[in-house]
Formats: sequence, C-alpha cells, structure tokens
Amino acid sequence: MKILHTADWHLGQKFKGNLDRIDEHRFAMSWLLDCIKKEKIDVLIVAGDIFDTPNPANNARELYYNFLVDVSKSGCQHIVITGGNHDSPSMLNAPKEILSAIRTHVVGAATGNIEDEIIELKNEKGELEMIVAAVPFLRDRDLKVSISGESGEERIERIKEGIKNHYKEVGAFFKKYKKNNIPLIATGHLYAKGATASDKQDNIYIGDMENIAAADFPINLDYVALGHLHKSQIIGKKKHIRYSGSLIPMSFGEWKDEKSITIVEFEKKKIKDIEIKKIPTFRKLVALKGEEIEIEKKLEQIANEIKESNNKLEAWVEIIIESDKTRPDAYRYFNEWAKDLPLQILRVSFTKKYEAVDALSTDYELDNLSPEDIFKKRCESVGLDEKETKGSLKSFKELLNWMQDKEE
Repeated sequence: MKILHTADWHLGQKFKGNLDRIDEHRFAMSWLLDCIKKEKIDVLIVAGDIFDTPNPANNARELYYNFLVDVSKSGCQHIVITGGNHDSPSMLNAPKEILSAIRTHVVGAATGNIEDEIIELKNEKGELEMIVAAVPFLRDRDLKVSISGESGEERIERIKEGIKNHYKEVGAFFKKYKKNNIPLIATGHLYAKGATASDKQDNIYIGDMENIAAADFPINLDYVALGHLHKSQIIGKKKHIRYSGSLIPMSFGEWKDEKSITIVEFEKKKIKDIEIKKIPTFRKLVALKGEEIEIEKKLEQIANEIKESNNKLEAWVEIIIESDKTRPDAYRYFNEWAKDLPLQILRVSFTKKYEAVDALSTDYELDNLSPEDIFKKRCESVGLDEKETKGSLKSFKELLNWMQDKEE
C-alpha cells in the first residue's frame, strides 16, 4: 500500500493580513491531485491545519471540498483528515457523515474515547489493509490537565504527560491487530523534541516548545505522520516518525525551504520505501537584506530567476536595508524601481548596518507579531522586569488558550 502524508495546508490564509493566497493554493492542490493519480496513492493522510482560521472564507472551503471529491475519483481508496490547532473541530466535523460516502474519514478533535480516533481501512473486498489512529491536535480540555492551585511548571509537565498517555492508549489499543500483519499508523499535530522550524511557529501549549520525544511514541507504530511544523524532517533519527512540512511557504522566514510531501510504500507491515517529493514553487517569497545597491542587484537576479522558471505568480518580496540612516521614501522608491519586474514589494524596513545579523528594525508591524510578542512588549513598556514578564506571560497564555477554546 502507498500512503501520501501531507499537512499544514492553511487554506484561506491572508498573507500579511490582507493578501489572498487562494491562487497559490489552487495550483498546489492541483499538483497534489496529479501526484496522487500518478503515484497511485491508496491512502491520503492530512495531519492537521487544513485551514488557517476557524472560520475560513467560502473560496477556501470550496477548494477543500472539491479537492476531496476529486481525490475520491482518482483511485485513492481512503482519505484521513485530522484537525490542527488552527482548525475549528466543529467546522471540520460538521460534514463528516456526508464525507464518509466518499471514503473520507474526519477527526476534528479528541472525544475522550480513543476508539473514535481508530480508523480501520478496508479494501473493496472488505479485507482489513491498514489501521490509522487519527490523533488530532490535543487541546488542554482533551488532556484534562488543569488542577486548581498548581504552578505553571507543574501544569506544563501534566500537559506533556497527558500527550504521552494519549499515545500509550493508542499503542495499547493497537495490540489487538498484532496478528493482522498490516501497517499501524498514527498522526499527530504537535511540536516534537528535536524538531526545527525555519520561522517562529506557534507554541501550541503553554511552556516548553517540545511536547513529546520520538521515544514517547508506541513501539508498535509503523509510521507516525506529524503536522504543525512547516519544515519536512524526521524526528529522533527515526525515519518512520516525521513531519511532511507545509504545502506552500507560509511566511518570509520559510522562503528558502523546499516544500514537499512524503510518500510511504508498505509491503504488509514493513516500510518498503519513503520518497520525499518536492512541490513546485508557484509564488516565490523572498526576504532580502543588505545595502541599497546590493538590494537592487538581488532584485534583478530574482526577477531573472522568475522569468526563467515556471513560477505562475509574481514574487512577494520583503526588504531589510542595512544602513545607519533611514529614508522615509524607501518603500515608494523600491516599488517604483521594480515596477516592471515580475514581483511585488510588500515591506521595506531598516536595520543598523553594524548590528547583529538578526537585529531588525524596531518599527514593528502587528501582523509580524504573535499575541505573546505583543503582550511582552506591553510588559516592557510598563517597566516589568524579565522575571515579572515571564510570570505574567504564563497567565496570559492560559487566558488566550481558554478564549480560543471558547470560540470553538
């Protein structure tokens, strides 16, 4: 059997708050559909963050449903969809009974009963071919970790323990299939220990980034399909535990990443082959940094690369100018300079020439900051020291998580 593992589509994303990415997603989903057909994929697994917001735009929903219908006609026997931290469980689950008619299995959120996540995949003869534990993003309420009066550190440990225990339940349940000699698969939407991100990603639980280690997954799992981090990678040197990465680059921080999907071929329980298949770039995201004259040369180079490539859409560019002086007309100047090039400059900012490489302009834009970043800057503005800010941030994150749960 062949499975195709993908995740983090983020359909409906508005880049920098207002730029629609539906065209990029249409090209990417069309490519994905062609890949499923050419590779003769039996099972498509999507490990969370189908949408970018809990209430996606109609064109994003339409693209999602049309894609599922097209895949069901492609020869692919099953589709497994799990919810991520960006998804609304109720929105994903609402049509699950209808989608089951096209062999699409949806698990938007945990229910408290591990059997609700276990999906038996059978062939046309009714023979069992694969078992998938479709584990979605596990919210605090699913883990039942809150205890009155406990410290922040204790709560962090209880969250980690709750995630580990959930997968222990999966492993225990899978023991009943030991004699079937078929692949046992699990999904997950979390931040695994040892993983790296090209850009800052949401810490989906309060406290430490790392939610679980490779060794914490049950040993009877033949493959673990992870989502949340946008960079394709294996975890803990275990080739069967990996992130597929996102479908398209989601930020300027990911502009150098090669996006991909993962195809895993099984011979009964044994992995016969794992192929990382590169996704074409449909719109180039470019972050340029340097002196003005260097930026101009780089823009020309990028424009030539786009003209020579198959990029279907103009590039989006962010410019950071290294200079001890700022010029108020820099944004207008570069847009005028590049008006005939196949690219659009979205932002121009300045950083002092001799500051550290990662130092950016202090002229912050809200769309570049997470809620936690904004809260920390507010703490700084009222004079809180590092220890006070750290303590307040824990309470803020708890409140933020509670509000997000209430919205869903």
